[in-house]
Amino acid sequence: MYVDLFVSSMPDYLSYHKELVIISGIFEILGGIGILVPITRRFAAYGLILLVIAVYPANINMALHPENYPDMSAILLYLRLPFQFLFVWFIWWAIKPQRVQNKNAV
Repeated sequence: MYVDLFVSSMPDYLSYHKELVIISGIFEILGGIGILVPITRRFAAYGLILLVIAVYPANINMALHPENYPDMSAILLYLRLPFQFLFVWFIWWAIKPQRVQNKNAV
C-alpha cells in the first residue's frame, strides 16, 4: 500500500509519520482541486510549492537509505531529487502572472 511506502520514507526526526502522510495527501488533493478553480489557483499553487518543499526531506531520506526500498533502484531514488525542483518550477510557471493574464484574456 502506498501509505506504508510514504510512512517508511519519513525521516526519523519527525513524529506522527502516518498522520503527516495523510495530511500531506489531503493537501495534495486540495491543491490539485484548487489549481482547477481560477479564483483559488494562485493560492493553491503556492500551497503545492510549499508541499513539494515540505516533503523533500522524505525524498532525501529515501535516497540516503536505498536498502529500505529494495523494489526501487538507488539510482532512481537519487534521480528523483532534482525532479522536485522541476515540479516547483512547473507549478510556478503555470501561475506566472503574464501567463494567467494572457490565458484569461482569450
